[in-house]
Amino acid sequence: MDQKPRMKFRFAFNRKSKTCPERGRRIQNQKWGGIVAIALTFALCGVVVEAQQPKKVLTIGYLSGRDAASDSARSEGIRMALREHGHIEGQNIATEYRYAEGNIVMVGEGTDPVEAGHVESLARPGGNITGITNIGGELGGKRLEMFKEAVPKLARVAVVYDPAIPVGVREVKDFLPAAARALRLTIQPWEVRVADGFERVFAALKKDRPDGLYVPGGGSLINTNSKRMANFALKSRLPSMYGRREAVDAGGLMQYGADLADSYRRVAYFVDRILKGAKPAELPVEQPTKFELVINLKTAKQIGLTIPPNVLARADRVIK
Repeated sequence: MDQKPRMKFRFAFNRKSKTCPERGRRIQNQKWGGIVAIALTFALCGVVVEAQQPKKVLTIGYLSGRDAASDSARSEGIRMALREHGHIEGQNIATEYRYAEGNIVMVGEGTDPVEAGHVESLARPGGNITGITNIGGELGGKRLEMFKEAVPKLARVAVVYDPAIPVGVREVKDFLPAAARALRLTIQPWEVRVADGFERVFAALKKDRPDGLYVPGGGSLINTNSKRMANFALKSRLPSMYGRREAVDAGGLMQYGADLADSYRRVAYFVDRILKGAKPAELPVEQPTKFELVINLKTAKQIGLTIPPNVLARADRVIK
């Protein structure tokens, strides 16, 4: 159950274009000189660098599938990490930000880059794509195990996911069933395809009354409605486990996954190397090495749950 996860951002370097594409269909029309791709569950970032004289300011185009507010932690983390490499906003780089606010749909988000044909291998990508890859679904078994430890009475777990997102489907179909059998848990999958579908699922869960709610990460639909699901779980006094940290910050009970802040900082390494002339084909695709368990003790108290001391001791962050 301790497989390494993979995570995806996408950084594109266009030596000719002076503007950052605002729609996914326009990205396909660009002639990229090099791409750093890092898979992350729901967003697309692009970095476009003009071919200029060494003393001129390089322009970086940043394209995100989120809105500016929800994306701020990631963009700020990348910006600060770039400063550590000597790339300072307003001095030798300038960034143009574009936000799709959930309107961009990534095909194959969170998939294995080798399996998807984006790279030849993780060690030698061979093309214009490199970076950090993460398939959060591989942590499904570990998440379920931690969930059971935190909530010993857990028996039936409702899993809400978007069937249009491969990483979520793999977690529900490939990784959770085996772990559930070992833990003697019953998994009840609930598909949500559109934003209006959450109310239908919430109504059904109120009648069914499962022992816990499990929400895999991945896809703008799930990610942009994480607070909505956390509020439902809180009002329903339902213990909940998530694949993304934002849901726990919004009132969810637990989250386990790759340390995204560390991954954001690592993005700057790839951008820096390529800005200095390195070829993406020669930069090995990396996998996250840091993971975190976040527990919201405030939520636990509100729903009348006592987190076992041995689980609490393993938490990397506790919200009180």
